[in-house]
Amino acid sequence: MTENDPHVPDSAAGRQDPGAQPGTEGQAAWQQTPAQPDQPSSAGSAGGDAGQSASSATGSTAAYGSAAEGSAGTSGPGATSGDASGAYGAPAGQYGAAPVYGTAQSGGAPTGGTPNPWSAQGAAAPQHGPGTQQQPTAGQPYGSQYPGGPHTPPAGAQANPYGAPGTSVYGVPAQREKKGSAGKLLAGVAAISLVIGGVAGGTVGYLTGGSGSSVSALDAPKPAQQTGNVPAGSVESVAQKLSPSVVELQVSGRTAAGEGSGFVISSDGYILTNNHVVQVAANGGQIQAVFQDGKKAAAQVVGRDPTTDIAVVKVSGVGNLTPVELGRSDDLRVGQQVVAIGSPYELTGTVTSGIVSSLHRPVQAGGDETDQTTVMDAIQTDAAINPGNSGGPLANMSGQVIGINSAIYSPNSSRGQGSGSEGGNVGIGFAIPIDQARRTAQDIIKTGHATQTFIGAKVTDAPQGGAQLGDITPGSPAEKAGLKSGDVVTKIDNRVIDSANTLVAAIRTRAPNDQATFTLADGRTVQVTLGGQPVPAN
Repeated sequence: MTENDPHVPDSAAGRQDPGAQPGTEGQAAWQQTPAQPDQPSSAGSAGGDAGQSASSATGSTAAYGSAAEGSAGTSGPGATSGDASGAYGAPAGQYGAAPVYGTAQSGGAPTGGTPNPWSAQGAAAPQHGPGTQQQPTAGQPYGSQYPGGPHTPPAGAQANPYGAPGTSVYGVPAQREKKGSAGKLLAGVAAISLVIGGVAGGTVGYLTGGSGSSVSALDAPKPAQQTGNVPAGSVESVAQKLSPSVVELQVSGRTAAGEGSGFVISSDGYILTNNHVVQVAANGGQIQAVFQDGKKAAAQVVGRDPTTDIAVVKVSGVGNLTPVELGRSDDLRVGQQVVAIGSPYELTGTVTSGIVSSLHRPVQAGGDETDQTTVMDAIQTDAAINPGNSGGPLANMSGQVIGINSAIYSPNSSRGQGSGSEGGNVGIGFAIPIDQARRTAQDIIKTGHATQTFIGAKVTDAPQGGAQLGDITPGSPAEKAGLKSGDVVTKIDNRVIDSANTLVAAIRTRAPNDQATFTLADGRTVQVTLGGQPVPAN
């Protein structure tokens, strides 16, 4: 019910329409006066004057239904023949100024029609027409007798639940054939059923006081506790498997402090994370690892690789840690489901899920716009990644780590891509493929530094597409293979090269000493043996 509902005594409409409130003021609304054929009633005139749109009782207006064919009577301006002003016409009449629920017959008001108790006609209580005022029959406050006999509903009609046996809530007009209007009439009936249901319910509630027992969800017993095993391949199962191995890393240095994520890769305390997470603590800073159970342990940097944004730290004073299970990233498929776990905004153990949105996406995870030292061949995902997720695992639905969450697309940054410290999640995140991270972590643990794959040539974007080679380092893999400055690389093996960053990313995903076939813009192919060189950790 709304503020202007005449069925609510305290509403604006209820206060204005005395017919909506039983009592002395609304006495006229409870009386029934037969409308006069071919003569507008005073209520019809009032509806036309007050609303400037309501049809008279002589016209073809029905309180809730569609009007039948006939004259519009002497209603307000704008009324035309066959005017179908309905339930929400003139303000003064609220729901119309004609028979309560029926449809007017052609040519005038129906014989024996009953005024709408909520309309201007009912409120005005006509005193000038032939006949005497008729008090409502017991048990029949809203309906009128059916044509064809007193209190005799036609076959199939709904019985009046508030009246004596044989009465009906809604008046039923005499049936007549009307060309081209069957669909409209059926639609009108459907609409009426919905509207009347609300009105009748509200009216009965008002009259009876809405008494009856209520049902409350607060009184219902708690459901049984969840039992059984977590479904395999669900986000829940991945979270249960990985969460004990994911840590929050709190770092501080002489000039800055921050936090990120990491995950355990050995039971004796090695943790894999991003270089940009621990960089501020690399030279004399402090790192503290916070585990899922709340335990804390100090950690030290073992080694880091700024070119791949990978670092390894080791905690001390704890043992028997649970390492993650590493998967593989060379067989990922776009669209497969993934789960990300980390500590965004210091919210430890946050789990999100999504899909692999794209593969082999060249991303700069640090440095300036022209810096190619941090270009990675990223996995793109729509799993929510925010500042603090950096260094955390991206896993498949078997709970195997297939990437390290490292960067997000940030519309507010100058180039759109950030290391996770700019902006927030917009559904575009990037992770380092685990195949590349595994190789780098092994080098760091064994030697204390990473090994970078390279060809020994500068590279820029080619105007016509592809990667154009610049200066060639003497003795480098590029020179040994016969590549020249000015050559434009368009493909490595089966991968299309459309930019300089794509070439850099494609080379770094491969291991040193791998063989690769370079296709050049002039159609030549060149076999290149990739080289490897130590990465200085500054």
